[in-house]
Amino acid sequence: MLKVVDLAKDFGGLRAVDGVSFEVREGTITGLIGPNGAGKTTMFNIVAGHFPPTAGRVQFDGHDITGMPSYKSFARGLVRTFQIPRPFAEMTVLENLMTVPQDQLGERFWNNWFRLGAVRAEEREHRDRAVDILTFLNLVHLGEEAAKNISGGQLKLLELGRALMSDPKMILLDEPGAGINPTLLGEIVEKIAELGRRGITFVIIEHNMDLVMTLCERVLVMAEGKLLMEGSAEEVRNDERVLEAFLGGVAQEAD
Repeated sequence: MLKVVDLAKDFGGLRAVDGVSFEVREGTITGLIGPNGAGKTTMFNIVAGHFPPTAGRVQFDGHDITGMPSYKSFARGLVRTFQIPRPFAEMTVLENLMTVPQDQLGERFWNNWFRLGAVRAEEREHRDRAVDILTFLNLVHLGEEAAKNISGGQLKLLELGRALMSDPKMILLDEPGAGINPTLLGEIVEKIAELGRRGITFVIIEHNMDLVMTLCERVLVMAEGKLLMEGSAEEVRNDERVLEAFLGGVAQEAD
């Protein structure tokens, strides 16, 4: 589903991503971990098309999308969420989902005069789909609530819901567990696992290793802009290089 080859990104004299290569198989849930400053978010931003790489290639679903703008990769089914959700704060939860589909008839001024029936029919379809997604995410009771009024955990679920409205092939999730209470975190994990079973491919940046161990079949580890290793969650958790990258050798010194 996703193939990254020798990807690099420079910001002035700083190389934030340095020759990273990996593949993600369709229908899998892959973790991307590493200490702060490892280059994980920069990697997501390059893959999703928020800025172009300095070097290397990105292939998604059989197509070269290197440097492709995010709205075009989004249209191909590659969706990226953010660590800090960015909803339309004054709009309702339901409306936030309904804005997602691209090229809606109602976005064209004249259609609202000459094709009003078609515009309304399409809006009903989007509303029905949004309600289905909110029901799946246990947010349907908040559908008419302004997005600015819901909790941080509910915002994370809303962010996932907005991604689902695009009928994605792959979702790049940026720290879905950050700052979430244990109850909602368990719900988010459950929903991601269910979506994975339905065939959606995920790559997840996450610092919560319990979440990574629960969800991820494969884990990629970045450190100082490079891919340090990849393997199963168990292999990664017990690798001395990973302990060194995260803890600076503290664990070994304690022994």
